[in-house]
Amino acid sequence: MNRTINFSAGPAMLPAEVLARAADEMLDWNGSGMSVMEMSHRGKEFIEIAARAEQDLRALLGIPDNYKVLFLQGGATLQFAQIPMNLLHGKGKADYVLTGEWSKKAIKEAQAQCDVQIAASSEDRNFTYAPHQSSWKLRKDAAYVHYCSNETIGGVEFHWTPDTGEVPLVADASSHILSRPVDVKRFGLIYAGAQKNIGPAGLTIVIVRDDLIGKSAKATPSVMDYKQQADSDSMLNTPPTYAIYVAGLVFKWLRSTGGLVEMEKRNVAKAQLLYDFLDKSSFFRNPVDKGDRSRMNIPFTLADAKLDDAFLKGAQERSMVQLKGHRSVGGMRASIYNAMPIDGVRTLVEYMKEFEARNG
Repeated sequence: MNRTINFSAGPAMLPAEVLARAADEMLDWNGSGMSVMEMSHRGKEFIEIAARAEQDLRALLGIPDNYKVLFLQGGATLQFAQIPMNLLHGKGKADYVLTGEWSKKAIKEAQAQCDVQIAASSEDRNFTYAPHQSSWKLRKDAAYVHYCSNETIGGVEFHWTPDTGEVPLVADASSHILSRPVDVKRFGLIYAGAQKNIGPAGLTIVIVRDDLIGKSAKATPSVMDYKQQADSDSMLNTPPTYAIYVAGLVFKWLRSTGGLVEMEKRNVAKAQLLYDFLDKSSFFRNPVDKGDRSRMNIPFTLADAKLDDAFLKGAQERSMVQLKGHRSVGGMRASIYNAMPIDGVRTLVEYMKEFEARNG
């Protein structure tokens, strides 16, 4: 079967091996006579699946024992509200770094609950860089510092971890989690929607330090209280069982392919292939500062926007889909998450060379 080369920013492509395994187990998981979609989340079969998924995720990221791993719902968008509910601890203030559309949305939700200070911003240059730490203005009495470590829409990635001292650092890592090793101990909380680099839409991962939970705001709903979710092994209500199962298969796939060190090497090679072409081209352009370019989400524009539709049509004829940029910024965007093979990027670059030769 010929599969498309899917550059979607999310829901995104999954490893073919994972999809094949899920297909083989669709009607009967491990001799249980049931699909995972039919299992009770309280049954021993699914509890085994969830426990193994957590073990593999902990192994991949080196998550310390004093951090809880939560499998939740609502996407990163729900976390924008859930984080201040759980982490303010009565302090009433938090610092946020503004680097694009997703950090902007997080700020809006937090402003409904507390005093938000914009500690740093790249809005002055249309969100095309990551503000250097020397420009950050942090408050020592803030409850936490929040940033989006990879902005999916703008294609800006932090290739360094901010130092926030004693104030917990919170990261929205939705679009580059598991693309490289990370020192979890540097963070108070890391969260990510699954539909980009982990698994199907519907699952959200939260990794949170023990001492930060158990002090939620009084009006916090039970399902949004990290402590209650942790105490119930993320099963306070029915979790997204099938999404957790597929995520677990992705974690196994990552471990079998060499873990995050190997995955980072592959991602560097894929991104470099496309950026090298963009930098040499006089027809295509990437707007992001070179040191802050995302390895996962690569936006680019054509010299003449009137050719956008023709470019997309030609790409589709070559089985390349979802290259249209986000509606808020236009242009094009190639999302090349872990599951994207380097041959997919090569195919895109070859097509871009042909298109430039014809239209440049």
